[in-house]
Amino acid sequence: MTSAPDVLSVALDETSDPPLRPLPVRVAGLLGELGAPPRLVAHLRAVHEVAARIVEWVGEHRPELPVDGEAVLFGAATHDIGKVLHPGELSGPGARHEEAGRELLLAHGVAPELARFAGSHASWQAPGVGVEDLLVSLADKVWKNKRVADLEDLVVAELSRAGGRPVWAEFLALDEFLTAVGEGAERRLAWQAAHPVGRG
Repeated sequence: MTSAPDVLSVALDETSDPPLRPLPVRVAGLLGELGAPPRLVAHLRAVHEVAARIVEWVGEHRPELPVDGEAVLFGAATHDIGKVLHPGELSGPGARHEEAGRELLLAHGVAPELARFAGSHASWQAPGVGVEDLLVSLADKVWKNKRVADLEDLVVAELSRAGGRPVWAEFLALDEFLTAVGEGAERRLAWQAAHPVGRG
């Protein structure tokens, strides 16, 4: 099993290639307690970095759109935590980790409004999905330069509604930003791949 110090190192140590912000200390501690595989911790950190960049861009580009940035960052940092219980989904397809992750976070005292991201990050078309959910889902795609048109259309609609600008103008702005974020995908993917899937 991976030791907590190893998990904390992946979650918190400074990185330069690629430069990644550390995970929130609360999340790093929980991942250490759960003995999360290093590959999972690396993935969560890469998605968290991209989510932070998205939150910053939305705040600068469309400050009229109310976004709970802390919730987005927590959601990005924990969205796949259920893969601790379903490690086969680290290297293969599967959705069992989604509800399992939400339940795991709830069992560890995380508030439902924050635990929800573990269950909602692949369900951006579900009823009641908010802008924060959309941004976590977006980060979970764009970190590896995957573009999902229907997801991006939902984000564009939120930006357009908030700022009163035409959809096409918001589409162009978002596309330019996401293209720039995507340029770092190879380095993020390589960094994630350098960490083992197993717990040691």
